[in-house]
Amino acid sequence: MSIPTPDTWQSSSFSGGGQGDACVEVADLETHMAIRGSKAPARATLTFPPHLLHQSSEQQR
Repeated sequence: MSIPTPDTWQSSSFSGGGQGDACVEVADLETHMAIRGSKAPARATLTFPPHLLHQSSEQQR
């Protein structure tokens, strides 16, 4: 399994005001996608197979 590095994480374009730390960050990795909270990035990270998140985002459009 790939491990996200600081360069791997992308913040949402809807980050809120200020420093853009009021959102989630997503890391699109080779074998999975990881999601974490911007306010506490050292805390738990959720991981999903990539097809589940891509499928979900397509349904919301």
